[in-house]
Amino acid sequence: MRRIVLYILLFTGIQVCADGLDADQPRWNTNTILMEDTTTWVGRMQRQVDSLINLPLFETTQLGLYVYDLTAGRDLVCVNHRQRMRPASCEKVVTAVAALKTLGNDYKFRTQMFVAGEVRDSVLWGDIYFVGGMDPMLSQGELYQLARGLNQAGIDSIAGIIGLDLSKKDADEMGWGWCWDDKTVPLRPLTVDSRDCFTQEFLSDLESAGIRGMDVSRVVQTPCPTSALLFGEITHTIDQVLQRMMKKSDNFYAESVFYQIAALSGKKNATRKDAMPFFHQLITEVGLTPSHYQIADGSGLSLYNYVSPELLVSLLSYAWKNEAIRPHLYSSLPIAGFDGTLEKRMRKTAADGNIHAKTGTVDGISSLSGYATSPEGHILVFSIINQGVIKTSMGRTFQDKVCEVLCSP
Repeated sequence: MRRIVLYILLFTGIQVCADGLDADQPRWNTNTILMEDTTTWVGRMQRQVDSLINLPLFETTQLGLYVYDLTAGRDLVCVNHRQRMRPASCEKVVTAVAALKTLGNDYKFRTQMFVAGEVRDSVLWGDIYFVGGMDPMLSQGELYQLARGLNQAGIDSIAGIIGLDLSKKDADEMGWGWCWDDKTVPLRPLTVDSRDCFTQEFLSDLESAGIRGMDVSRVVQTPCPTSALLFGEITHTIDQVLQRMMKKSDNFYAESVFYQIAALSGKKNATRKDAMPFFHQLITEVGLTPSHYQIADGSGLSLYNYVSPELLVSLLSYAWKNEAIRPHLYSSLPIAGFDGTLEKRMRKTAADGNIHAKTGTVDGISSLSGYATSPEGHILVFSIINQGVIKTSMGRTFQDKVCEVLCSP
């Protein structure tokens, strides 16, 4: 197969990936464009992408772009693919893959209610304890069912306290590196409908269920004693959580997943640092060096997250090859022109329905990482990070055009 090699003194251009560069070639001021003959789809695609990355947009903004052909096992496009950049909500790809690997695809988020004491004359002479599992899906209706269960057990009043065990994670209600004006749900292990209103909701549910006399003064934060008996629990699967986390890019859901990983350390009041060994192990497993990156949170809100297109593509490739992870991750990703955060993007183009990818948006950053189906039926893995864009539309327009090229004949 004939190859064409062009050398241009620009900071943009489709780069040869690591093993394709001449060791003697200066890397600091020259990019190499290595393209196949235009009689091949790859050659035509590379030239179209090259024309896109030489737009005036990239005179004042930064781009990281990596496209890998999983089916053929080869790199197709590399532009600053090893540069550390802020991924915005593409960080959720890192969180999701790490969760499916470490927690397992059958993992359940749990909110548990325990009872200590005995019932006499319709009075619980004892206490109720809730052990918060940081389940973002716990709803008011589900909480009411627990209150109703107490009444059905013959209880119409409680002599003791309602104890809230919040030891699932530390007391920090914001992530490391979040901005003061980020509008987020406080990161607490007990929330209702993703709102910080657990105490008020449960007191209201008790009254509605016919159990009166409890007020906020009798709700305290305290560990659940080992002697207490499990009365009921509410669970949701990791697939349920991932659907909203990825499709809708829900930050609280992502942080809930992140702290499930941290809790695997076995420590009470788990911190972000407790999650790091599990992320580092995963990064090592995909063949990269953990110290080259910084994982600051689970959602991508933090100013301190630094990953690369290479890391995101490596994780997505790892997930695709892992039968225990692939269907759970793939089904959670937004689909171009169909649902989630990609519902209105790439409609009526070759990319419509052929792109399954996670979007990312914070001030100055726009990103997109996921899978594309080529016209030859190959599965392509890609990651695009636009950094320094004043308007989100600048990055999204570029990303959509790249995706259209990847899916066009």
